[in-house]
Amino acid sequence: METRAPYVLIGAFVMAAILAVFGFVYWLNNAGGIGPRTSYHVQFQGPVPGLLVGAGVLFNGIRVGEVTELGLAQDNPRFVNATISVASTTPVRTDTKVGLEFQGLTGVPVVTLEGGMIVAKPSEMPTLIADPGAGQSMTQAARDALRRVDSVLEENSGPLKDTIANLRTFSDGLARNTGKLDGIVAGLEKMTGGGTPAQKITFDLRAPDKLGPAGKTLSEPLAIPEPTAVAMLQTQRMLFSPVKDYPGFAEFMWADSIPKLLQARLIDSFENYDIAHAPLRAADVGQAGNQLLIDVRRFHIAAEGEPQVEIALSARIVDKTGKVIASRLVEASEKLDKIEPAAAVAAFNTAFGRIAKELVGWTVEAV
Repeated sequence: METRAPYVLIGAFVMAAILAVFGFVYWLNNAGGIGPRTSYHVQFQGPVPGLLVGAGVLFNGIRVGEVTELGLAQDNPRFVNATISVASTTPVRTDTKVGLEFQGLTGVPVVTLEGGMIVAKPSEMPTLIADPGAGQSMTQAARDALRRVDSVLEENSGPLKDTIANLRTFSDGLARNTGKLDGIVAGLEKMTGGGTPAQKITFDLRAPDKLGPAGKTLSEPLAIPEPTAVAMLQTQRMLFSPVKDYPGFAEFMWADSIPKLLQARLIDSFENYDIAHAPLRAADVGQAGNQLLIDVRRFHIAAEGEPQVEIALSARIVDKTGKVIASRLVEASEKLDKIEPAAAVAAFNTAFGRIAKELVGWTVEAV
């Protein structure tokens, strides 16, 4: 039995397939996103590296078409003419800005359109002029930037050479004076309190204890306020005249500031004379009847000529009304064999002993 081929069935299938293809093409052109198109001329005023026919066209970042034609301008070989086909609904204007972007890691170029306000006549196809340098890639931009930097360096080679020479001279000077710079830095560190602080050595002033028997005592209460002094004397350092740094005195420090130290030792001196009637500090007795006011004039080492310590005090006794009962200037000095802390303190003790004895006797007689 011979099998007949179903020619009618095969023919019907082929016709259906052809109709399906035509239907798909029709859908693709009308409903699939291609639809009606409008073509525009674009002119690039420079190279467009990598731009090919079929490259995408973006309007405000949205793909709206592709490049359909590329060619060189006949009147100017530096220019490139292109034709783009975009969706008719794309709002392209005669002043729409045209550029070229390189997308992705491989830098695929696409034509970019942006903005525009001037509407073209319906009968004409406007020519869009791309921005100058629109086709410049990042590599080319980097090359141009480096070329400009090289030009600037070449134009200023003389001043740059002089600047480098000056820097070298400055660095050589620093190298030659490294030791001095270390000393300056160390001095600044010491002045600002940085680094390892030096251990201070404290020295005290000694009150005389052999003032003889108290033949006469104070008839009225007496107070000794803190002596007054200029700011230079409000210190615990050893003072020199003229001012100078001497070895061994960098760590020297009196037990208290000079005025407070003199106040304490004068009170000790009166106590050593007659402890029963010794004066007190003004703050300890409130409003005292009489006060022994001391002004410190000198308390230093005079280093000019033969070195010696010098102490000078101005003393006044006033009553509770502020009237001066008596006044006196007491001075004492003591020679120094050598300028060093221990010898200086011993000389100050000797000079202060004479002053304290004189003040105690004068005050007892006056009050």
